[in-house]
Amino acid sequence: MRQAGFLAAAGIFALEHNISRLKEDNTRAKKLGGILSGLSYVEKVLPVETNILIFTLNNRYKEEVFLAKLRDFNIHALFLAPQTIRFVTHLDFTEEMLSDVEKALKRMEA
Repeated sequence: MRQAGFLAAAGIFALEHNISRLKEDNTRAKKLGGILSGLSYVEKVLPVETNILIFTLNNRYKEEVFLAKLRDFNIHALFLAPQTIRFVTHLDFTEEMLSDVEKALKRMEA
């Protein structure tokens, strides 16, 4: 059970130091959701209420091809289900990175 202590310590640190800045993560996630909504290859973006974005691709891209193209831009995302992708904003995800993600996603429209 020592591992539970490490996990608890991380949670306590997050509660004491990061709650006030979660709004930044959520704001960036909402911006990213807006960007995704405007892309021709995105079928649907689920409502963005936290720092987690879930969206579905239309038939233009298969999820494995889409994720591979993202990796070419050093962008990492998670496959959840067929045609369903998850992005997460976090402490280390900056405005500059958001801009880079936007540029990469728009380049994938071509």
